[in-house]
Amino acid sequence: MELLRRRGRRSQKNMVTDIKIPELGENIESAEVLTVLVQAGQKIEKDQPLIELETDKATAEVPSEASGTVKEVLVKAGQSVKVGETILRLESADEKPDARSSEPEREAPRASAPSRVSEPAEETIVPSRTTADKTMDDENGRAASAKAPSKPARPKRAPARSAAPKKPAPEPLRLVDTPPQEEEAEEDVAMPPELGQPAPAAPSVRRLARELGIDIQQVPPSRGGRITEEDVKSYARRLIAGAQVHEAPDLSMVRPGIPELPDFSAWGEVEREHANKIRRVTAETVSLSWNVIPHVTQFDRADITEVESWRKRMHERSDASGAKITITAITVKVLAAALKVFPKFNSSYDARTEEIVYKKYVNVGVAVDTEHGLLVPVIHDADTKNILTIATELTDLAERARARKVQTDELQGSNINLSNLGGLGTTYFSPIVTWPHVAVIGLGRASLEPVYLDGTFTPRLILPLSISYDHRVIDGAEAARFLRWMAEAFAEPMQLALEG
Repeated sequence: MELLRRRGRRSQKNMVTDIKIPELGENIESAEVLTVLVQAGQKIEKDQPLIELETDKATAEVPSEASGTVKEVLVKAGQSVKVGETILRLESADEKPDARSSEPEREAPRASAPSRVSEPAEETIVPSRTTADKTMDDENGRAASAKAPSKPARPKRAPARSAAPKKPAPEPLRLVDTPPQEEEAEEDVAMPPELGQPAPAAPSVRRLARELGIDIQQVPPSRGGRITEEDVKSYARRLIAGAQVHEAPDLSMVRPGIPELPDFSAWGEVEREHANKIRRVTAETVSLSWNVIPHVTQFDRADITEVESWRKRMHERSDASGAKITITAITVKVLAAALKVFPKFNSSYDARTEEIVYKKYVNVGVAVDTEHGLLVPVIHDADTKNILTIATELTDLAERARARKVQTDELQGSNINLSNLGGLGTTYFSPIVTWPHVAVIGLGRASLEPVYLDGTFTPRLILPLSISYDHRVIDGAEAARFLRWMAEAFAEPMQLALEG
């Protein structure tokens, strides 16, 4: 009866639930804990935020799946966590007590009778009986096997404990430093040169490796033991193919053997600061893009005198709607129209299959400078929206990006990016194409310049344009035509209605 009482008490124990990181978005496997919003011993309600996470340039809260008391918090601010990882344990009352817990009350008068089984035996009554039955089954099985030796034994049946262990077969002799896998290899595999030893390669081969951003020490040599140009090119192709299948950029796969920084403290005082999530993602993304994409940058100039005059006239109308029509919003519309005319700029290159993937939708990313780093919210379906709608959406996205309230899906899906540094006074620059895009547009500061028109010099407002592109997909002539089309669309706004 004491055993039943004990079981009854156990059935009334509180339930402990593991709260785990839910799915955060497409291709997002990990995030960084920004803030832990609860602590051990705190009572919480269902759907109450537990922690705040920072994913790829966005923030998200993880709500509680149930009500209860926080038993244990397993994460802390600054820690990296993966989808499915337990972040805390929640304790809640079990509302389903064991029905047998009421039985001891009726048996209370007999509680003084001496028990025929000691307390420890009560705890092990059922396990002991089960173990005995299992041992008997094993003995019967061994007896049946002995009577019928011709019958094949079951391959997965474990040997009885009482049986004498079989003597292990002697392992085949092998060299001390030779792994077992290498003995069965049919042919030798060329390995990169060891660290500290000069790579066996000609100066021209070393130069090619440097131009491709490849560590010559990581390139496996040919059969003769020397690294050839074809070895370097083959290694580069493997790196590119590997980068194409990454769900998230991996710097170590693109630039192996990153050297360690020197000890700067030998020359003076230094200070280290841990890079935040946005800076680390940016570093990995641009490193991947720079090493995978062969960049070329071209420049042009757009006469935006008429567009700027129209923008000022529309200022009152845009203020009434809460939006602010800027040259950036106008450029998004021009760029979206240009992608319809030049579909190759709205594509991606698949190095694994050597195919160009054309996209039938137009999403434009716009770089926003924040105190935490660069964020790129996306104007989805920009080709179907008018300039006023784009301006309204862009204003909202930029404000929420600076406040770190932009959602993950609002930072994904862009086909091409736009970076406007005109407000900072710059003119021409070379933006980096973000993999897997094939192009990026840069805007500089517009300025009044004398332009020779109709036999006289006239002051015109000139906007500097830059385009960087993936030379695997786009040639220089195509980039020139694309940028010139954009410049003419600024100069002649009706061109958007005719060709866009």
